Amino acid sequence: MKWRNRRASNNVEDRRASGGGRPTKKLGGISVLLITLGAMYFGVDPKIILGLLDNSATQSPSTQQSSYQPSAEQQQLAEFVSVVLADTEDTWHMLFQQQGMRYQEPKLVLFSNSVRSACGHAEAAMGPFYCPGDQKVYIDLGFYQQLKTQHNAPGDFAQAYVIAHEVGHHVQTLLGISGEVHKAQQGLPPAQANQLSVKLELQADCFAGLWAHHTEKAKSILEQGDIAEALNAASAIGDDRLQKQAQTS
Repeated sequence: MKWRNRRASNNVEDRRASGGGRPTKKLGGISVLLITLGAMYFGVDPKIILGLLDNSATQSPSTQQSSYQPSAEQQQLAEFVSVVLADTEDTWHMLFQQQGMRYQEPKLVLFSNSVRSACGHAEAAMGPFYCPGDQKVYIDLGFYQQLKTQHNAPGDFAQAYVIAHEVGHHVQTLLGISGEVHKAQQGLPPAQANQLSVKLELQADCFAGLWAHHTEKAKSILEQGDIAEALNAASAIGDDRLQKQAQTS
């Protein structure tokens, strides 16, 4: 993917050198499982319930100021992410303007190990995520190593797809799609509610495809093998696949 010497976004918030407050009260594993199953039974997104519970926990600000110094590779990844985010901004500003609407740019938060968001406390193991509560995308850049080694989905375009997918969730929030889906899930059996969640994830993939199409058309960013990288990443770590696995496990 051709990304160097292009505009970088000003909407990157780097929290890698600071610790995110951690909850001092933890729920036991069984309690978390019961709450999650109960939420699914009533058609409520378990992430919302767990986020609310986490927000209610007593917080202790981190007393450990990290001496984190990004490696050259990590710093290059941060620059790469900011360029990809800028590309999504250009694409969605154009598409929203074509529909007579105004696009509101999300922030992208870089963190290390754990982070606080409006959706609660998150660990790096959760992978990249979008929080509609603060309209921010969160990513620990260490995820890209997992993408390569654990999920067998290497390549810079695969990495870019991850960002574009999460920005796709932001677009769904702005358009009211996410809210409508969550409303429709209320009272549905878990299987049907999960089907709607899978469709929401697939639409975020589609929106990532719109980013790729329009960015390539405007800036000629693609190199040989890039599309295969993105498709491989979508197949390997797409949220719809993970949700399907959770439903059948």
